[in-house]
Amino acid sequence: MTIRESIEEREKEIYSPFASLSMNSKGREIPEKECDIRPVFQRDRDRILHSKAFRRLKDKTQVFLTPEGDHYRTRLTHTLEVSQNARTIAKALSMNEDLVEAIALGHDLGHTPFGHAGERALNRVCPFGFVHAEQSVRVVSKLERDGRGLNLTYEVRDGIRNHGFSSTPSTLEGKIVRFSDKIAYMHHDMDDAIRAGILSDEAVPDEISEVIGKTLSERLDSFIHDIIINSQGKNDIIMSEPVEKALIALRKWMFENLYTNPVAKGQEGKAENLVETLYTYFFNRPDKMPDEYQALISKGERKEIVACDFISSMTDRYAIGVYNDLFIPIPWLIK
Repeated sequence: MTIRESIEEREKEIYSPFASLSMNSKGREIPEKECDIRPVFQRDRDRILHSKAFRRLKDKTQVFLTPEGDHYRTRLTHTLEVSQNARTIAKALSMNEDLVEAIALGHDLGHTPFGHAGERALNRVCPFGFVHAEQSVRVVSKLERDGRGLNLTYEVRDGIRNHGFSSTPSTLEGKIVRFSDKIAYMHHDMDDAIRAGILSDEAVPDEISEVIGKTLSERLDSFIHDIIINSQGKNDIIMSEPVEKALIALRKWMFENLYTNPVAKGQEGKAENLVETLYTYFFNRPDKMPDEYQALISKGERKEIVACDFISSMTDRYAIGVYNDLFIPIPWLIK
């Protein structure tokens, strides 16, 4: 028996009857020889962690565009916090931590520069629309490894595609990540807003804080404990009704007071214009895109989709640099 097989047998003994067992995976789009050490979801986690798209997350906006402070979150730190929350819940519920971690680390790989401002811009100008969850699946299925993709398992791709609240993952591990994503961004976005002097814990309405706590740590603890307590022994991942209502109310309050706040979001119009301009340029001049994207077009991919592929892959800094090179005149100096 290989090490992988012994790990798979151990999963049967220690995991919940509702957990996703590695040996029962629906498999990969392209069949591969099994690793003799790592189960399939662990291999997926490792592939995501070593991908170029994962490394680029460190220079992509979470909420604050190109913040000056060293401690504001980026798309990468958001991803790590989602992963940590999800692993805590999965461990307590005896779910498959490897699957949870793979989904969490991959869920935002297709996100645009400048956060949701960049996503809105591409969705507006691309006739086929643009959704970052679908783009994340495209990254792992087609764009990584010079067009070969990472060839991840069905369960990981499903969790990545369905991490939004409007979708339903097919595994409980995917549902854990879906909750963990919302919990993470409301926790750390509030933390960043407090650091920026935009919001305060005391400003959270009493009807919310009385249910889930008056501080950041109390609210995070309430959410995670509530999910664990209410999901134990069930074939579902759920919150209690009062806490879920508080979660929804807090999210609504943050949209009204942070996500549309001119101090935090005052530059988003510029970011959207930048992204739209880059899309128009590269759609009309696909020969100016890197070879790997031109190769996609030569294989029959639509220019609109490939232009989105290129732009969504950019970090904030790279997008600004490309825009400057293309559209900002360089002073001419006489030597």
